[in-house]
Amino acid sequence: MPLSRTASLLSLYPHITSRDRLLLQLLDDHQVLTTGQVHRMLFSARRTCQLRLAELAALGLVERFRFSRDGGGSQPWHWVLGHNGHRFQAAAHGRPEPTPRSSNQTVQRLSANPHLAHRVLTNEFFVRLAEHTRRHGNARLERWWSEQITHKQFRTVTADGHGVWTDTGVTVGFFLETDTGSEALGSRVVAKLHKYGELIRGGGARYPVLFWLGSEQREEHLHRLLRGQHTAVPVATATHSTDPASRVWLPREATSRVSLAELPSDHGQAVAANPNYDDGVLLL
Repeated sequence: MPLSRTASLLSLYPHITSRDRLLLQLLDDHQVLTTGQVHRMLFSARRTCQLRLAELAALGLVERFRFSRDGGGSQPWHWVLGHNGHRFQAAAHGRPEPTPRSSNQTVQRLSANPHLAHRVLTNEFFVRLAEHTRRHGNARLERWWSEQITHKQFRTVTADGHGVWTDTGVTVGFFLETDTGSEALGSRVVAKLHKYGELIRGGGARYPVLFWLGSEQREEHLHRLLRGQHTAVPVATATHSTDPASRVWLPREATSRVSLAELPSDHGQAVAANPNYDDGVLLL
């Protein structure tokens, strides 16, 4: 039986597992995940995942929505924090208690956001890395930061996300730029690389900037643009159809693809010296 939306949080505790807490933190950090993404990160069986999500929804910890597909059918369920999920995360992080109205507004604004598909696709990149770690014990997603946390920490850059990845003892940081094909690559790339260059010149992190593109045609076009840019920013590209943990990354001016762990990476002096540098929460 669903608990009241205003029930004491203490009454929820016997129902919340450590895996549930990780899911709530993921949704707090990254706002939305599909059923398939939750399954691939946290569950072995899809049916078990579906049943558990339904139970968490009955507790008011999560909510779901989905839209119809053009041409028929429906998109997958998209999961977000429910009101009790917002309350739990607020208590866990010392934030003010949300009201039912504010929680409802948060869900409505997120679900109607025209950039929702871009956010889900960006999360998909990191979900694939997390999924890879479940099959390969020598790999670990050390850090997964959202656009908001990345901008807060690095200030000058507006990447779609930032991560730190370890594979077979090699650790690299990276910035992610997710391309949905809706923007002109030329003006966007020039502006982005300028900001990353400023970060490097200021002693900040020299991480590779990963452009994750929707097609091979977009990737070829981007490399033609990069040949005309003089920059110290390391850049690599791959397409959405690939496993980002594999040898799919084509560095600028390279002829062969490499793995994520083979890309150049330097944390920089400013990061190490910054007393406000926060290593984040999620580590899979």
